[in-house]
Amino acid sequence: MSIWGAIAGGFAGTLVLTTALRAANELNLTRMDLPFLLGTAFSTDRTHAKALGYALHFVAGLVFALIYYAIFLAIGHSGWWLGAIFGLAHGLFSGTALVNVLLPLIHPRMGTPSTAAPAVALLEPPGFMMLNYGSQTPLVSLIAHVAYGTVVGGFISLPG
Repeated sequence: MSIWGAIAGGFAGTLVLTTALRAANELNLTRMDLPFLLGTAFSTDRTHAKALGYALHFVAGLVFALIYYAIFLAIGHSGWWLGAIFGLAHGLFSGTALVNVLLPLIHPRMGTPSTAAPAVALLEPPGFMMLNYGSQTPLVSLIAHVAYGTVVGGFISLPG
């Protein structure tokens, strides 16, 4: 296990995750665009929001990879299969607490279940497991996060 493996795995895993989510969006499997959601928290300009969102998504991917690394160190085990399990937990956390509960609390342009639509122009809240962005969104998100965890776990387990 090495921290360099975690950083490389975080980059590669985030590339896989982001590409899978983008492809699913383009194939009309989901309307979800996590980088756009992140970017619109900081910019009203759609182009700037996307660019900033992708940068923030990659930073988050690296941070999560370092968290995986810390947990792997603490338990004394790593591997692609353990990374896949962590990716599943990560995906469940992202779809339930992170994007469904926490993001609407701090996002200045995202609606909540109690927001009146005419009050201000808002983004649609993702809902539980991001179901507001399509019925296939939970599956797409979980598969992408399992792929992320598998890549991160594989890289971390390399001798370093």
